[in-house]
Amino acid sequence: MESHLPGLPVQSLRGIPELKYVNADNVVRYRAIMRFFYQEYKRLRYWLKPEDVFEAVKAWNVWPDYTLELCQGDLDQLVEWQNLTARHDGGRSSTLEEYLKKKMQYLLRPYSIEIERLLETLEKVTGYGGSLEASLFDTIADKLFDIRSQVGELEPDAALELWNVLYRSFVNLHENAADYIASLHTARAEEMMVTEAFLIFKEKLTDYLQNFVQALQRSAYKIEGNLQRINDSVRDLFLEQVVEGELRKPRLEDEPDREELLEELRQGWTNIRRWFVGEGAAPSELTLLERATKDAIARIVRSAIRIQERKRSGLSRKKELEHLAHWFASIETVEEAHRLSAYAFGLFPTRHLQGEDLRDSDRADMSSWEERPMVRMLRSRSRKRGERQPADAVRDNERRKQREREAFKLRQAEEWRMIAALLERSSVKVSELGPVTAKERLRLLQWIGRCMTTGNGHSFVTPEGVLIRMSNPRTAERTILHAEDGELEMANYELHFRLTEAANGLAVGTAAKQGANGADIAAAEAAAAADTAEVEGEAGSRFESEVRSENEAERQGR
Repeated sequence: MESHLPGLPVQSLRGIPELKYVNADNVVRYRAIMRFFYQEYKRLRYWLKPEDVFEAVKAWNVWPDYTLELCQGDLDQLVEWQNLTARHDGGRSSTLEEYLKKKMQYLLRPYSIEIERLLETLEKVTGYGGSLEASLFDTIADKLFDIRSQVGELEPDAALELWNVLYRSFVNLHENAADYIASLHTARAEEMMVTEAFLIFKEKLTDYLQNFVQALQRSAYKIEGNLQRINDSVRDLFLEQVVEGELRKPRLEDEPDREELLEELRQGWTNIRRWFVGEGAAPSELTLLERATKDAIARIVRSAIRIQERKRSGLSRKKELEHLAHWFASIETVEEAHRLSAYAFGLFPTRHLQGEDLRDSDRADMSSWEERPMVRMLRSRSRKRGERQPADAVRDNERRKQREREAFKLRQAEEWRMIAALLERSSVKVSELGPVTAKERLRLLQWIGRCMTTGNGHSFVTPEGVLIRMSNPRTAERTILHAEDGELEMANYELHFRLTEAANGLAVGTAAKQGANGADIAAAEAAAAADTAEVEGEAGSRFESEVRSENEAERQGR
């Protein structure tokens, strides 16, 4: 039967007779024999006699009435299951009759060695274990840098040693970190986090996690940078050297296939790159590990806070609060009260309050205590029915909408007049502008901000179809922009203005319309000026919000 899975040979999916002794009927006898062979293998004793095996199993007393005949049968069964290899032992014979008798020696096979090594490891597992070894990040970063800088100069043996250290460090980092993070989510960890004894352990645990996160953040950029600079040709050249070093090892067994070995190394390199850099739009395993570690720190802190709050829940804080209240009452200035509040309560949690931001000043250092209060009616959340209130009449907003439309047209006309003047000049530097109005200053800073954030082109197209491009975004020349509301020191940017082809006809029509409807615009300006008070009461807040947004852009530009 042929396998339809790419890269997965049928041989790897065969049954494993070597595992039969783990669940056989006489599993205790077979496990004891195999454990004795494995222990002797670690002592560099490979070929064992049946008498040695029998004496060891008899000494362990794992099976009552155990005989040499039973031991010989167990050894033959393990040979049949391919756990052991047998050979004739004729070296101890002194006569022909003794030589012709079947005296065998037995050797542990490679599959059985790995099975016993796995079972020995499993016996020591008591939990997830693991650790967060921050030094492995530095090791991986250094080895990647060595690969990038010495790829053409490495000998095959040195390349093999470099790869072994790199991949071993990566595997240890991945497995140990995954096990350690998993251990923090076990039921035992959850039970420990609710006990008071956890408060003593909390500081060490949070410091351990924080040091790991700091090492991760410190080395992550170096590792990602080295991986991105190692292109496919450099990678393949290095892996070819690693394969050459692996094939140079003298072997008595069959040598591994060169292409299979190279493909295995490429898969290992892909694992390292996906773990640190990511693949496609999916986040990297490094990012997920950092996020899981930070979440673990947050869980630990929350658990400690809950324990402390539970300890304080039975204590009355009446005297403390009364003392604090008297302290506030004795303070004479609000500045001292602010300082006491900061020491007593720290930062208050952020709350989102709905309302209109009616600022009276554009000062960045202006405190909220100096702002005008925003009055907003709150509805009662009580379930009790109040007195029935008369229904309010529907407001007629037609006049307000008309005023807003006229004011919008007015602003559009002002902006177009400024753009038209700059289109005639084609290009202009900030130092060549001369005095400008406050609105022109805000509009100019808005254009500069958009040019700086549009990428390599440093240009954008306005709704009127005008292409505005900045030609010197990194200029070191400084100048002062003179405006009616102050002076602003800034870089001497140069802006170029050009009307796009699609907007040429629109510009001609707009110019004709401005000449024909000049009286209408003047009338709109007069109507807006006459209605200023009412606009401020109902719709002016929206215009002020726009101005504040522009002021904020100005402050960011500074």
